[in-house]
Amino acid sequence: MASEGLAGALADVLRGGGPRVQSCDSAPALEEPVGPVQLRKDVCYVVLAVFLNEQDEVLLIQEAKRECRGSWYLPAGRMEPAETIVEALRREVEEEAGLHCEPVTLLCVEERGPAWVRFVFLARPTGGILKTSKDADAESLQAGWYPRNSLPTPLRAHDILHLVELAARYCQQATHPPVLPQELPCSLVCQRLVATFTSAQTVWVLVATGGKPHLPITACGFTPTEQRGGMKMAVLRLLQGCLALHHLVVETKGLFGLQHLGKDHSDGICLNVLVTVAFRNPGVQDEPPKIQGENFSWWKVVEEALQSQLLQRLREASVIPVNR
Repeated sequence: MASEGLAGALADVLRGGGPRVQSCDSAPALEEPVGPVQLRKDVCYVVLAVFLNEQDEVLLIQEAKRECRGSWYLPAGRMEPAETIVEALRREVEEEAGLHCEPVTLLCVEERGPAWVRFVFLARPTGGILKTSKDADAESLQAGWYPRNSLPTPLRAHDILHLVELAARYCQQATHPPVLPQELPCSLVCQRLVATFTSAQTVWVLVATGGKPHLPITACGFTPTEQRGGMKMAVLRLLQGCLALHHLVVETKGLFGLQHLGKDHSDGICLNVLVTVAFRNPGVQDEPPKIQGENFSWWKVVEEALQSQLLQRLREASVIPVNR
């Protein structure tokens, strides 16, 4: 892939898309190769929806599960096999709240290592009938709209409070372009890195040079160490293979988007991650850190429009946050 191909791939990623994953450039050091992941066996994906209406009210559901019966929460639940992420969101909202819906954007992604990932959406209702106590079933007891600053109690967990505030801030001023999951198959839990080094108005992007040059992809491992460290461990593993990190500051800023299909046993996900690389003592360093080995190189982004867009996204941290 020449620089024109790299530019096209980067532009696609910045729009929330990205090419299909063909292979990985970094994988965990295991005796056996990393195989395709399976929902309910290797991974658990959860969807969650935040709805805010014009009266600044939040849609909540009252739990029916024995361990949290009567408490309140945002519509949420585990994905089922053969579902896309958006299909799972629509199903959970209809089961728990009685409403049909459309996602507006991914608000954030939460992870506890690659085995547990929650996709948080801002969504809007498009129909259906709000569930009342007369419709109580095993999914929920009822649903209702409540003032954002006066939620009912008890809450099943307080982790939803910051998600509600994140949605409110996004509605007031969008912090990233609307992004929905791209429906492309992926067999692993992995990350496509947009690893950048900037100097003045110049930006370099790390490129894997095996085969056609491409944005590098790192597979997430399921060892206890990688589980505890979260998905950033896979990012650091790849970078350690080509950079001397002891004199660098590496930061994962967030996501441009992600891809997942869920059909034909393709239960993996690929997260398109923005990573910044900088010197601990920058001084007057105008060139990116030296690459070790022959599998990676720095690509200087010279296309003016693409460079400007990438620098703007970096300055504004215009990405989907990833929380642990």
